[in-house]
Amino acid sequence: MKGVRKVKQIKMLILVIVILVCIPDIYAQDWPQYYGPDRNGVSAQKNILRSWPQKGPEVLWIANVGIGFGGPVVRNGKIYLLDRDDKVGDKLRCFDLSTGKELWNFGYEAPGTVMFPGSRSVPTIDGNMIYSCGPYGNLYCIDINTHKPVWNKNVWTDFGGSEIPRWAITQCPLVYGDLLILASQAPKAGVVAYEKLTGKVKWTTSSLGEVGYVSPAIVKVGAASHVVMITASAGRGSSASGGKVVGIDPLTGKILWEYANWQCGIPVPGAVDAGEGRVLITGGYQAGAAMIKVEKKADGSYSVTELYKNPDFGSHTQNPVLYNGNFYAQYTTNERKDGLVCMSMDGQVKWKTGRSPLFDKGGLILADGLLLSTDGSSKLYLIEPDPSAFKPIATAELLKVEKGSDQKSSTQNWAPLALADGKLLIRDQSRLMCVKVAK
Repeated sequence: MKGVRKVKQIKMLILVIVILVCIPDIYAQDWPQYYGPDRNGVSAQKNILRSWPQKGPEVLWIANVGIGFGGPVVRNGKIYLLDRDDKVGDKLRCFDLSTGKELWNFGYEAPGTVMFPGSRSVPTIDGNMIYSCGPYGNLYCIDINTHKPVWNKNVWTDFGGSEIPRWAITQCPLVYGDLLILASQAPKAGVVAYEKLTGKVKWTTSSLGEVGYVSPAIVKVGAASHVVMITASAGRGSSASGGKVVGIDPLTGKILWEYANWQCGIPVPGAVDAGEGRVLITGGYQAGAAMIKVEKKADGSYSVTELYKNPDFGSHTQNPVLYNGNFYAQYTTNERKDGLVCMSMDGQVKWKTGRSPLFDKGGLILADGLLLSTDGSSKLYLIEPDPSAFKPIATAELLKVEKGSDQKSSTQNWAPLALADGKLLIRDQSRLMCVKVAK
């Protein structure tokens, strides 16, 4: 009998293992922070739909939101979005991923307005905490179970900031171990690290220069992780000066290296880890792109080598995506309309769509070997990333505002996209739209 029981137990164990292996976790593809799990615009989602009906992929639901440019994050079937009412303040909202129903929200007073008003940043989820930074510098740690704040600070006024920057504070929090890292860019602090569970300041850098709109990024240099921060220049074009890129020790705040041959008056995209110590820097306003290589020297210090600069590849607001040795980005700015552009690792522009079709500050996600992209206005594209040519597989005018609609006429879906459980989340100036893009 014991032998029979043992055989049954073994068979049951094998069955459980088979079930765990064969049935994927429905929430395995969470999108917990700015540009996804690895902060690089890449999703592990599989089974992306290769063809769409004539009207486009199925829109599962639409939720009303305020104006703004802050994107959503997703965890365990729940969506979190920092929304805003300029007359009142900021509001962190939680929606059900399956239905779009609002489950709860937490708001606080932070009145004011700037040009292109509304929300700015993408929250970050870590454990049971969600971290968000509003356009007036209000940084909150909120417990997602109690829906109440654990701590809050102001990344701008706490460090000597007075008049709000022209385009407001645009910071997407970065969790590194026990730290929460943001760029204050106020007079008394460039980048700041807080103890993530208490809000205690662990380190600050000195001021790094002019105020920009870049969130810190993590880049690997050998086995070490560096926080990379891009600062603004004074002025634009050939007359610009003072901009730079710095590498920071994430545990101490010590500045490890600096690259000063970068000038962008209004920098927004963050640094992109291109592998092997290479860092791609991009911007709009005639800045283009620069590729640098950071290496550790025998004495423990770091050297920075500029590999190339290219004014014909850049990005106005969102980070480029890297796939199979090529970068893809939307490079439409006030000065140029290059649309979606592809550039090789060595800095050669392979193609650009220009105005046909025009891509202008839309979102971009790589999933299952394909690019999902909005054009920043009315269309959603499915694209095969290929350096030989622009290869759209499917397109749909999903985001157009119909005549007679009570929705705002300007879509401007400039917020970063999110992808979770086969559902693509797109935020414009009045809607959060959930679209089925995977089987």
